[in-house]
Amino acid sequence: MGKTKKVGISGKFQARYGSVVRKRYRQIMEKMKDKIKCPRCQTKGSVHRISTGIWHCKKCDATFTGGAYYIETPRGVESYRIAKRKQRELEVIEE
Repeated sequence: MGKTKKVGISGKFQARYGSVVRKRYRQIMEKMKDKIKCPRCQTKGSVHRISTGIWHCKKCDATFTGGAYYIETPRGVESYRIAKRKQRELEVIEE
C-alpha cells in the first residue's frame, strides 16, 4: 500500500467506492477505534467493542450496551440527562 497520511484507516480501499463513502467510513472507524473512557471505572483505553452495540471493559470486567460504532449515542445521552434531571426534581419535592 501507499502512503495513508491523508486517507488514514480508509486507505485500504484505495480509489474504490468514492471519496464521500471513504470519508464517512474514516470518521466512523477512527471514532470507534479511539481510546474510549469506561463509564464505570473511568479508565481510558480499556473499552472494546464485542459485537454491534455491546461493549466490554477489560479492567473492571463490565459489559454494557451502547451505540453500534460508539459507546454512547446522542439519544442515549439525552435520555440519561433527562432521567438525572427528573431524579433531582423528585429529591427536591420529597424534602
